[in-house]
Amino acid sequence: MVTEQVQKKYATLALRTGVNLQKGQALMINAPIEGADFTKIVVRKAYEMGAKNVHINWVDDELTRLKFEYAPDEVIAHFPEWRVMLHESFAEDGAAVLNIRSTNPDLLQGIDSAKVAKANKAGAEAMKNFRKYTMNDKIAWSIISIPTGDWAQKIFPNKSRAAAIESLWEAIVKIVRVDMDDPIAAWEEHNASLRVAREVLNDKNYKKLIFKAPGTNLEMELPEGHIWKGGSAQTEGGITFNPNMPTEEVFSLPHKYRVNGTVSSTKPLNYGGSLIDRFKLTFKDGEVVDFTAEQGQDTLEHLLNVDEGSKRLGEVALVPHESPVSQSGLIFYNTLFDENASCHIALGKAYPTNLEGGAQMNEEELDQHGVNDSLSHVDFMIGSDQLDIDGVFADGTTEPVFRNGTWAWKKK
Repeated sequence: MVTEQVQKKYATLALRTGVNLQKGQALMINAPIEGADFTKIVVRKAYEMGAKNVHINWVDDELTRLKFEYAPDEVIAHFPEWRVMLHESFAEDGAAVLNIRSTNPDLLQGIDSAKVAKANKAGAEAMKNFRKYTMNDKIAWSIISIPTGDWAQKIFPNKSRAAAIESLWEAIVKIVRVDMDDPIAAWEEHNASLRVAREVLNDKNYKKLIFKAPGTNLEMELPEGHIWKGGSAQTEGGITFNPNMPTEEVFSLPHKYRVNGTVSSTKPLNYGGSLIDRFKLTFKDGEVVDFTAEQGQDTLEHLLNVDEGSKRLGEVALVPHESPVSQSGLIFYNTLFDENASCHIALGKAYPTNLEGGAQMNEEELDQHGVNDSLSHVDFMIGSDQLDIDGVFADGTTEPVFRNGTWAWKKK
């Protein structure tokens, strides 16, 4: 059984390695009401570490579902100004932000996808300024997950609710290295290994990547001055933090106008409480020009039509197939986990920090460098043990980057 002591280790890891909370700093937590006990552990630890204020934004899946079922469209499509002001006031104060994401993958099944799309777009538009604080690393932020009943039973459908939650706890604890004697030291070692991978790619400075797998044949050019990142990051003030826990990726950004070919998903995508599965996208000059999905076709269409940038790519991430998430053998229906089991790409906004000087550029300058902008940023998985990736240098020569789902240079 995952004891309270283990949960305290997890809370400490999230605060020290995740957001790297500083004495006298405020902390904002977004958490599921079902996870109140764990959240209280985090809050107590944060105050013990010297937090000056800890604010919780509670989320309740059942109430979210009821709102979509009964509230009129004008309410669904409205994002309250007070919520925007709340987030921005904490960001302006230099607060850290910890997100505990544990949403039921089937939460909005049967809800009109157009209604969900309106709500998602309204929220993205309202929070655009706040998102600059996170996507430009102006503040420390991190995303973790804890088990909730509906999510756990989606992963373990043949178990009771209590047994499913316990099984998911055990999986999460192992994947985020909380089962280690010293999780913080284990993460320092892990971040060092990711630095090695990103330094290899930055030294290579590929002009283009070519992805080949069943259903995938994609050529992706990278902007001049692109930067590979992964593992820990640093705020403008020099605070080291880990945005995602778990994380197994090194990532950069594609050129928004220079992606061509077809790519197929390899895992289900949980988008706003609805699943999109077994889908294929065709790109021409960076834009999706055709798409199909065996499940969630309407939801995928709404995702692609958030704005002009939502049809283009903002991220490419490389994850070896032997990652702990992949080796668990589980499909989590949660992007935080599934993206760290598989190479993935993201539709929508790019991280400006993936370009030399990008954090200081305006939108026009970013566009000129091929950096995509959008209200959305949605990762989806394309990796498997059948994925090969080639890197193309500026002189046209090619070398293997991935073979059979893992680093080619590690196989030498």
